Amino acid sequence: MAKRSTLFIRIVEGKNLPIKDITGSSDPYCIVRIDNEAIIRTATIWKTLSPFWGEEYNVHVPPSFHTVSLHVMDEDSLSRDDVIGKVSIRKEALTAKPQGLDCWMNLTEIDPDEEVQGEIHLQISLLGDGKVPRRLRCRVLEARDLAKKDRNGASDPFVRVRYNGKSQESVVKKSCYPRWNESFEFELDDPLADSLLTVEVWDWDLVSKNDFLGKVLFSINRLQLAQQEEGWFHLGPDEPKHSQDEGTLGSLRLQLRLRDETVLPSSHYKPLTELLSQSVGTHLNGNWPDLIMLIDETTTSENRQEVANNLVKLFLGQGLIKEFLDMLFKLELEKTTEPNTLFRSNSLASKSMESFLKVAGMQYLHRLLGPTINRIFEDKKYVELDPNKVELKEAGCAGLHRVQTEADVIQQSSALLQSYLSELMAALLQSALYCPLLLCQAFQQLYRQVQARFPDAASHMKFIAVTSFLCLRFISPAIMSPKLFHLREKHADARTSRTLLLLAKAVQTVGNLDTLVCCSKEPWMVPLQPAIQQGISQLKDFITRLVFCQESEDLDLQTRMSLRCGSMEKEGFLFLHKTKDKCIPMTSPFKKYYVTLSKDLLSYSRAQHSKKSSFISLPKIRAVEKVEEKCFGSANVMQIISSEDSGQQETLYLDCKSVNELNQWLSALRKACSHNANTMSCYHPGIYKAERWSCCHQKEKTGTAGCDKTRHGVTLQEWYDPLDPDLEAQLIYRHLSSVQMVWNGGAGQRRPVFLTRFVFSLRFGLPGEKKADVLTSLFRILQDLRDAHAAVEAKERLKYRNVFLELQT
Repeated sequence: MAKRSTLFIRIVEGKNLPIKDITGSSDPYCIVRIDNEAIIRTATIWKTLSPFWGEEYNVHVPPSFHTVSLHVMDEDSLSRDDVIGKVSIRKEALTAKPQGLDCWMNLTEIDPDEEVQGEIHLQISLLGDGKVPRRLRCRVLEARDLAKKDRNGASDPFVRVRYNGKSQESVVKKSCYPRWNESFEFELDDPLADSLLTVEVWDWDLVSKNDFLGKVLFSINRLQLAQQEEGWFHLGPDEPKHSQDEGTLGSLRLQLRLRDETVLPSSHYKPLTELLSQSVGTHLNGNWPDLIMLIDETTTSENRQEVANNLVKLFLGQGLIKEFLDMLFKLELEKTTEPNTLFRSNSLASKSMESFLKVAGMQYLHRLLGPTINRIFEDKKYVELDPNKVELKEAGCAGLHRVQTEADVIQQSSALLQSYLSELMAALLQSALYCPLLLCQAFQQLYRQVQARFPDAASHMKFIAVTSFLCLRFISPAIMSPKLFHLREKHADARTSRTLLLLAKAVQTVGNLDTLVCCSKEPWMVPLQPAIQQGISQLKDFITRLVFCQESEDLDLQTRMSLRCGSMEKEGFLFLHKTKDKCIPMTSPFKKYYVTLSKDLLSYSRAQHSKKSSFISLPKIRAVEKVEEKCFGSANVMQIISSEDSGQQETLYLDCKSVNELNQWLSALRKACSHNANTMSCYHPGIYKAERWSCCHQKEKTGTAGCDKTRHGVTLQEWYDPLDPDLEAQLIYRHLSSVQMVWNGGAGQRRPVFLTRFVFSLRFGLPGEKKADVLTSLFRILQDLRDAHAAVEAKERLKYRNVFLELQT
C-alpha cells in the first residue's frame, strides 16, 4: 500500500501586470514553489503585461506539504530580476475542491515577514515543586532550512524567546542551519492563567533592520496537561501587512487540482485489470467490448483526456495496447457515417491515440524534429508570407544602401520555409527506419480498418486517417510549442514563433493531402506549393513504408524500432565534480561531462560516445539533494551521495544550467532510487571546507547526522517515467465508481439515458450467444475495492487513535 499525492498545475496566463522596465512593459516569468522550495520556472514572455504561458505540470508532493505558491518575476539581463507579486494557495483550499480550481487569482505584494521557511527543534517543560509548576524552561536546540536573507547566501540567525513581557536571545553567525543548544527559563507568575510562550527567529544585521525568519507559539494551559513538549516545529509567518490594494499588481489564471490516492497492493486490482483485458479479448473474438463501451459512453469532455491516459498506460503495461487501440478504432468507425468527419472529434479513440503517441513516440519525435527546430532557433531569421503582416523594419536591409521591399521579404521567407519543410519531410521519410514498432503497428491497423470501412471513398482517406494523428495532433503541435514537448528549454521569441507557426501550417497542409483548399483560404501560402506537393508525395511514401512494415524483418531493424517506454533514461551534458576525502578547491572544480541515467547505472564520460566512463550503481545511492547556493555561487547544484563496497561515502556534485534542469535530474534520480534500502534521512546541504561543514559549522565530516532532512517526496512527472499499472488501475477504479454512483441514482439523480441505452444494448442487442451481465461483475469488483479502501482507512484511524491515547497517557 502506498499513499500518493499528485498536484496538477496549469499556469494559463496573466493580465494587468505592472510596468517594470523603462520600455513601458515587463518580461514576466513564474516560479512555482512547494513550501518555499523552487521546483519549476516557466519561460519568460518578453515585452508584455498580459503574458500567456499555457504550461502544465504534474508534481508528486509529500502528503505533509503545506503551501504551493507562484512568484511572478520580471527578468532583467543587466540587474537582479524584479519581483512583481505572488499567489499562495494552502493545501486545505485544494483539498476542499476535489474537482480542482480554475480561476483568476489576484497577485499580492511579497511581504518579507510572510516569506518564512524551515523548522526549529525545541524542548519545552514546566518545572516546580508538587503539583503546581513554578518555572517555564525552553531549550532551543537547533533549526534547519531557514530563509536566506544575506547576500552571502546565508543568514545570521538569532532566537528570541518571549514570555509575559520578558525576552532572552542567542545568535549564531552565517548559517541557515544554526545550532544553539541553549536553555531559557522564566518565572510563572500565575500558573492558572492562559498565556503564550513565543519563540521567534530573526536574521541579525549590523546596519539595517533585522529580518524576520519565523515564529512558533505555545499555550501554557496546553503545556500544563502534557508537562513537556519536544520535537521539530514548523516556523510560521508573522501577521501580513500588505500596503497595496488587491488587484493592482495584476492577476494570474491558474488551474490546480490535488489528488490524494491510496494505491493498494497489486492483488486487489487484478480482477479489474483482468476484466478490462477480457473486454479487449472479446473484441478479438468478434464480440462487442462491453466494459470499454461503458467507459467510452461515460467519459465527459472534462475527464476524457485523463481517462484515456490511464487506459493507454494500463494496457501498455499489460502488453495489450495494440488490441486496445484496434478496438477503439472499430468503435469509432461504427459511429462514423461520413468519411470526412473521421477522428475529427475529441472522442475517447482520438484522445487515446493522442496519449499513446506522446507516451510511445516522444523519443521518436525528438529525433525527428530536433535538428529542424534547433536550426530555426539558431537562424533567428525574419519570415513572413502574409503581405498584410510584413514589417520591413523587422526584415532589415538587403545591402549597404538598399532597403528590402515587400516582394524581397516574401521571396526570402518562401525560400527559407521551403528549406525547413523539405528538410523535415526528408527526415520524416528516413524515420521509417527507426520509428517505434508499436507506432508502426498502430498506424497499420488504422490504415487497414479505414480502408475496409470505406472501400468506396476516395483512395486518400486511409492516408488522411493516419495523418490526422501523425501531423495534426502530434508533429504540428510540437512545432508550434516546442517547449511543451520538451524540444526546447524556453519558449520562442515573437519572430521565431511566427516562423514555427508558418512551418506548422505547411505541415498541416501536407497532412491534409490537399493544397487547393489551403491556398483558397490563405492565398499567400501559394509560394510554398512546390515544397508542399513534394512533401505530400514523401508523406504517402512514409505511410506506405510503415503500413507494409513486416514484423518478420531482420532483428537489427526491429531492435532500432523497438519502443523504449518507461525505461527511465535521461542524458545530457552537465558540469560535474567528484569528491571523497578531498576538500573543495578554491577555484571552480567543475568539468564538463556527458551524464547518462539508465535503468541500473548513472554513468559519465568526457565525450558523448566515449568508451571510457565512470559510473555509480543506482542501488548504492543514499541521497539526491540540492546544495546551498553559497557553496559554489550557483543555485542549481545538486549532490549525489553514494556508498562504496568498502563503506566509504562518496559525493558527486552536478551543476545544472537552470532550475528546471536541476529539478528534472533530481526527479529522475529520486524516482530511479525510490526502492533503495539504505537511504539517508538527514544530509548536509553545504560542503565540507576548512575542516567544517559550511551549512551548520560542524567539524566532524562523517559519523554524525546531517543538519537537514532529505526530500524524497517532491518529484516532477515526466513522459519517460516508468509505467505504474497499480496507480492507473486505481484511477480507472475512481472513474468507474463515479459511474456506479450515477447508475444507482445517488443524491436523487435520475439515471442518464446513455447508461440505460448501454445496458439495454448490452443485454439484448449483442450478437452471438447470451452474455452475462457485465455490470454485475464490474460492480462486485468495485465493491471489493471499496471494502479494501475502507479497511485501510479504518486501520489508519485506529493507528492515530492509539497514538492520541498514548500521548494523553
